[in-house]
Amino acid sequence: MNQAGLHKLLATGSTGKLTIEGKNRLFQQRLATNLSIIQHLFFSLYPEKDHAPAFQTLLATLSRLYEKRPSGLQRMDLERLFEKNWYQSEQLVGMQLYVDNFSKDLKGLKEKLPYFEKLGVNFLHLMPLTTRPEGENDGGYAVNSYTDIDPRFGSKEDLLSLTKALRERQMYLMLDFVVNHTSDQYPWAQKAALGDTKYQGYYYTYPDREMPDAFEMSMPEIFPQSSPGNFTWNEAMGRWVMTVFNHYQWDLNYSNPQVFVEMLINLVEKANMGVDVIRFDALAFLWKKLGTNSQNLPEAHRLIALFRMCLQVVAPGVILLAEAIVAPKDILRYFGEGLLEGNECEVAYNASLMALLWNSIATKKTGLLYKSLASTPAKPGDCTWINYIRCHDDIGLGYDDELIRDMGWDPQQHRRFLLDYYCQRLEWSPATGEIFMYNPRTGDGRITGSAASLLGLEKALRQARREKVQAALDKIVLMHGIVLSIGGIPLIYAGDEIATLNDYSYRDDPDKKGDSRWVNRPRQDWKTVANLDKGHSPASEVFHRLRHLIALRKAHPELADRNNLSLHNPNNPHVLVFERMGTEGKGILVLCNFDENEQVVDASWVSRLGYCGKKEYTDLVSQQGYTLSSGLLPLKPYQILWLAKG
Repeated sequence: MNQAGLHKLLATGSTGKLTIEGKNRLFQQRLATNLSIIQHLFFSLYPEKDHAPAFQTLLATLSRLYEKRPSGLQRMDLERLFEKNWYQSEQLVGMQLYVDNFSKDLKGLKEKLPYFEKLGVNFLHLMPLTTRPEGENDGGYAVNSYTDIDPRFGSKEDLLSLTKALRERQMYLMLDFVVNHTSDQYPWAQKAALGDTKYQGYYYTYPDREMPDAFEMSMPEIFPQSSPGNFTWNEAMGRWVMTVFNHYQWDLNYSNPQVFVEMLINLVEKANMGVDVIRFDALAFLWKKLGTNSQNLPEAHRLIALFRMCLQVVAPGVILLAEAIVAPKDILRYFGEGLLEGNECEVAYNASLMALLWNSIATKKTGLLYKSLASTPAKPGDCTWINYIRCHDDIGLGYDDELIRDMGWDPQQHRRFLLDYYCQRLEWSPATGEIFMYNPRTGDGRITGSAASLLGLEKALRQARREKVQAALDKIVLMHGIVLSIGGIPLIYAGDEIATLNDYSYRDDPDKKGDSRWVNRPRQDWKTVANLDKGHSPASEVFHRLRHLIALRKAHPELADRNNLSLHNPNNPHVLVFERMGTEGKGILVLCNFDENEQVVDASWVSRLGYCGKKEYTDLVSQQGYTLSSGLLPLKPYQILWLAKG
């Protein structure tokens, strides 16, 4: 049993009007229950013979942090202990957004809550809100503070007002915790630059190139074009500092236990703002070790589990999301393995599914998608995915080379085909994306662009091709229909719900023009939103079709994530079929056509699965019943069907 399940069991019967003494008793119970794991994890990272005092500091810190947790949030924590994994519910539908691009500031966002409710969204991921350097700041992921709100978004009071309003509407909030690094303007970094040896020990700093060169021998470059290498010379400090991502982002040295304790304090202070899910940014990079690539190391997993076990003691209603864009076999490890199974992160990004869906759009085939999904082991039952088709970041091509070869394709050539298809290198391709971090030496690169532009809408509108416009809209709905039904929390990227196209204005901004990811970080078009119910437009069609799918999702408990996904092979290379089984014989069968031509599947096969009669079937998506004229079930180009049984 994972620790969260144990806490739920132990707290049974403790609901009602809990006194302060009762809540304190449950805190002590959680601490006692997790203590042996916390101690084991801590001393596995920080040997007891050298760090016993640091462990006592940690225990005292946990008590102080609990005392500072607001009483209303303590009540929420206990209520969630009795909910059955609220984050796995079919009722959750999310949206990711930049506050300044969406609504200018936090007050404006609060005013927009009815918009989310109209669409059916009740889970928000707000991009970084905290103070950051002027100019380049990696979209806010270079932090000057973990809790101070950047004035452009408002104040801390504005955030607290928003989180209160969200709780009143039964909506959830996810915020980032930049756990791997700070900006070079963070107070610790500034003190280090001034020569404070204590704070130099909070980072990886060296007086010469001996250690940096040793690390570089096995560490890859994350941004080879804009930030080559993994170290930057700091003139004020007179030392080299590890900067894996950008020169202004200093990597934290978690081999120092003081760093862990200080960051735990920052984590809980963020949770105390009313945050429900905390997104651990770049957590694959947390532990650095000579002779390795310093990614996905066992020590990083133990460190994440240590954060989780401590947070669970103080604020058991708050959960962690793993932002680890790694290979499928690696991402599952962030749920926890062995004795830590289910005790690391509760949620992880399903980046592999996202990349595989884009591969199926380009190839019009589902073979690699099937092979990859079938080869991925099942996740722990108490964990779930965030499923998405686009986000603020690029689309990586981290497919398994062996599975690509199984398809009869050369892995390197196939990735180049995908770059050509999506990045305007093939005249016949409908996509208008841009390339990100292209390496001419290897031919590697990543893809950027809005969902609508990558799926052909921008080019179709420019060419005034009505049939191509409709195909693009159908592809947008197909992709979202899959993430809404395949199991996990579906996350829509703001603007995709109204078919927003690429925003090329970033090219005129000196702080953004070197980063093509900004092409997919547009301002929300509220004029378009105001006209969604007035006539027909691409934006209106997409919005209302997605709104319908979201309502369907919430009406079918089978779509809650209970590890109840089954893949089915329809013997058609263009079609994906999966089933979501419910209780009492109920279920949803999802059929998806990735081809531009009509495809068919064997109707008797579908009937044997229990989803249509001999001649009739009903599609929940189109809300239409169909009579078959043959033994074949047809799917229109880019159509998605949801068939129900029971």
